[in-house]
Amino acid sequence: MDVRSENSSVQVVRWAKIPTQVIQRTRLQVWFIRVCSSILIWTCLVQLVAVGELWHPKLFIGFLNPINGSTGPSSNAGKSIPTPPPALPAPPPLPPPRNYISNGFLKVSCNGGLNQMRAAICDMVTVARLLNLTLVVPELDKTSFWADPSDFEDIFDVGHFIDSLRDEVRIVKRLPKRFSRKYGFQPLEMPPVSWSSEKYYLEQILPLFSKHKVIHFNRTDTRLANNGIPLDLQKLRCRVNFQALKFTPSIEALGNKLVHVLQEKGPFLALHLRYEMDMLAFSGCTHEKRSQGLCPLTPEEATLILQALGFDQDTQIYIASGEIYGSEKRLAALRATFPRINHSSQMAALDFMVSVASNIFVPYLGFKKTIQLNRRQLVELIDLHHNGTLSWDEFSDAVKSSHKKRMGQPNHRIIIAEKPKEEDYFYANPQECFCGVANCSYSPVSSPIPPATIDQ
Repeated sequence: MDVRSENSSVQVVRWAKIPTQVIQRTRLQVWFIRVCSSILIWTCLVQLVAVGELWHPKLFIGFLNPINGSTGPSSNAGKSIPTPPPALPAPPPLPPPRNYISNGFLKVSCNGGLNQMRAAICDMVTVARLLNLTLVVPELDKTSFWADPSDFEDIFDVGHFIDSLRDEVRIVKRLPKRFSRKYGFQPLEMPPVSWSSEKYYLEQILPLFSKHKVIHFNRTDTRLANNGIPLDLQKLRCRVNFQALKFTPSIEALGNKLVHVLQEKGPFLALHLRYEMDMLAFSGCTHEKRSQGLCPLTPEEATLILQALGFDQDTQIYIASGEIYGSEKRLAALRATFPRINHSSQMAALDFMVSVASNIFVPYLGFKKTIQLNRRQLVELIDLHHNGTLSWDEFSDAVKSSHKKRMGQPNHRIIIAEKPKEEDYFYANPQECFCGVANCSYSPVSSPIPPATIDQ
């Protein structure tokens, strides 16, 4: 017998003696290995395609066609290939963070309505920058007349707020754990003195941080002076107001929708009556205070002033205020005279956005046409008209004449020594934000566009 044949017979005999179960188990293992290998290969292929699409979208088009059921590039002949949507522009690069040694943490609780809190946030960012502090995202008022439960991030884009100011001041969402009350830490709580200059904060507030590390300003309204502040700090106040304090996307979308509805109907006037319960209570209106111009005009008085200024019944008016004291019955005269009235009392943020979009006046955003009412003179004229001393034409001429220079023309803020409360409010006329030098020279300018917003 041939040796090879003998060996082959032996080999056959040996295989024949292997149990059938072992053979089946071996085949199962081979099958399992093949399945796993196939899955691994396809996974790698999918990952490769994904990376290729990111690196060069057209690279795998020909390769993917067979997978999608086509036979190659020629199969697309006669078919229109949809154009991919244009890529969104890349967001502007963040400014480099300011490098400084923090002297401590500043917590602030803002009080008042939205505009008061907004101004306070601008002031407190400026104070934190001046004193080289780390600012904790401000707390909004929840306990006053408005009883609004909203947090900062419910109204403002907190990420944008932090990132856009990183080259000026370090802002954190919360205090480090070691400074929490849970661990027994008690910050110094105090209200800073109203209308204070940078000298007050440098000489009286900054030394307190070396001992307390964390200071909580529990009141923030009008705590920074209108005038006498270095130009760079004044410009920072404006930067916070105009750039850093951005509303949340949902509020922006709702506000833009409301503005679009108004603009579709034509130009409109934004009117802030300020005739709300909290405003009346805060001003403590009496007959004597009214004669000094310290009380809001009533809706009836505002109606007379609008007529005297030349607005007719076709004027579209948006009332930017909360619920009017006395409800709808106090608006009856205004609605009868100006039937095209829109009134939303739901959100101050929407009021702000609509006022910003009104045809002439943009609050705080430059010298646009704004009628800043001289209430002291107006109440005198109104009383003279009511008692018959002034005819309608005389009354109208007097109202127009007294407001020729109160239409938002560029002008320096009024400075009253020792009486900061009576000075022009910084955020009503932030002149430093609109010039490149410390001393801006303004001359009154007239606009051919009629006034479109009344701010009492």
